[in-house]
Amino acid sequence: MNQQALSAFIWSVADLLRGDYKQSDYGKVILPFTVLRRLDCVLAPTKDAVLAELAAKQALDVNPEPFLLRKAGQSFFNTSPLDLPKIVGDADHVRDNLFGYIAGFSASVRDIFERFEFAVQIETLAKAGLLYLVTEKFAKVDLHPDVVDNHQMGLVFEELIRRFAELSNETAGEHFTPREVIRLMVDLLFVEDDEVLSKPGVVRSIYDPTAGTGGMLSVAGEYLAEHNPKARLSVAGQELNPSSYAICKADMLIKGQDVEAIAFGNTLSDDGHPYEKFDYMLSNPPFGVEWKKVEKEVRREYERDGFNGRFGPGLPRVSDGSMLFLLHLVSKMRAPAQGGSRFGIVLNGSPLFTGGAGSGESEIRRHILENDLLEAIVGLPTDMFYNTGISTYVWIVSNRKPAHRKGKVQLIDASAMWQKMRKSLGAKRKELSEAHIEEITQLFGDFAEAEKDGRPISRIFDNADFGYRTITVERPLRDEKGKVVVGLKGKQKGKPQPDTSLRDTENVPLKEDVEAYFAREVKPHVADAWIDHDKTKIGYEIPFNRHFYVFEPPRPLAEIDADLKAVTDRIKAMIEGLGA
Repeated sequence: MNQQALSAFIWSVADLLRGDYKQSDYGKVILPFTVLRRLDCVLAPTKDAVLAELAAKQALDVNPEPFLLRKAGQSFFNTSPLDLPKIVGDADHVRDNLFGYIAGFSASVRDIFERFEFAVQIETLAKAGLLYLVTEKFAKVDLHPDVVDNHQMGLVFEELIRRFAELSNETAGEHFTPREVIRLMVDLLFVEDDEVLSKPGVVRSIYDPTAGTGGMLSVAGEYLAEHNPKARLSVAGQELNPSSYAICKADMLIKGQDVEAIAFGNTLSDDGHPYEKFDYMLSNPPFGVEWKKVEKEVRREYERDGFNGRFGPGLPRVSDGSMLFLLHLVSKMRAPAQGGSRFGIVLNGSPLFTGGAGSGESEIRRHILENDLLEAIVGLPTDMFYNTGISTYVWIVSNRKPAHRKGKVQLIDASAMWQKMRKSLGAKRKELSEAHIEEITQLFGDFAEAEKDGRPISRIFDNADFGYRTITVERPLRDEKGKVVVGLKGKQKGKPQPDTSLRDTENVPLKEDVEAYFAREVKPHVADAWIDHDKTKIGYEIPFNRHFYVFEPPRPLAEIDADLKAVTDRIKAMIEGLGA
């Protein structure tokens, strides 16, 4: 069964719900039933062996759990003699049998259905007389991994979530990232480590603090399985949305991952992995979402722990919390002596330049750049995400830069690398092809300046190129007679006093000498000015688009005049025609 047919089948269940359920609530039924049937099919081949093992161990009064896991060949099991086909075979007791069947799952699976609030839906369906019909529909579809592989199943979940989110006017993009964007991020993350990752028996950890349905973790696992089947990737994550968390956890269960490493809750206020460090990390935090709900906890950690906590460098404005996730990931990096870390994070344009010298945003950029953590930023095309058409950027951050990258930052403009989708999905109208992903990854791997069609697409900078000093330029206060007012006591005695109404600031590139800049740019215009060095602040910004701007000279004036004349002649003729 292909993905399209499977999605169409699952969506057909909505026809049964229409009238009794609001469209926005279809997902509350369809998502948990899809997960239930998937788990049902996964356990089917070992069902009889598990039940026999359970009976044998109970007769010996031995804890059966480790033995049942071994027999099931999974990291979960079910001790109920029931499955979905058997449940629909007893039409009068579907409700009770469903509850009994779910109670037979191991604790990690029961938690999944609790997050879905599945018990409430069973009761609602039963009262509406729909429970048998819906259960029967799902009992007939084969969702065993041999029929629908994990990758395909992940795509189905993502499509369903997107469609349900659109129906309920929720933000679909908060739940998952387009697969081709994840592919690009994973390629960029692993490209410099191919040699290490190809060694037999290698074990690496990867973490996503905004895990959604687990797409980023899944694609990373698929990449490593392709490149080195003997390598092992242990995954960890955290997710705030209950339905997304439940799907992510179910996906990890089926893949044999440690589901205890998938935490539930808000990553910023309640870190589910407080003492852990990871080899690799990926994240697509919400764009432009305020963090007011968790402001109290975040500020408390910032003030109490400083650089011993996650947010020591600074706090961004409350209207956008994406840079808090950037700092969170930095705090999860292994020390370079222990192998270091690399991570990729998707951000909008705001973190590149918002906030002047001394602001929280600038201080965060300063921390990243002065500690030589930023490897590259890739500018993506617009209209790439399901919930927004704005420009987005992938930051690649590492504390184990190769020697040739030390002290440098690479900017890659991939905004023109896209193909039009056959059908738009929400705000997503463009996608990256395999060729685009390869081209961007090659540009990153080459670490060289490059052009395409006469325009720069890869540029290399020193970290300090993004820094500047904001200097305060003072001019003297004068009395009514125009005489300079001087201080009368203390440190200011005999010194000209500043006129605050004439105060100004200048941004001086970090690589440039302040006094030389001042003598060249300020003194010729205001000879009596001076710098108040006590007020100087260091700032950092990354004006990405400016570095790829190519000046295009305007058309010759004669051409423009000819066009204007043609337009005015046409208007004149129309007016004369009206008057005739």
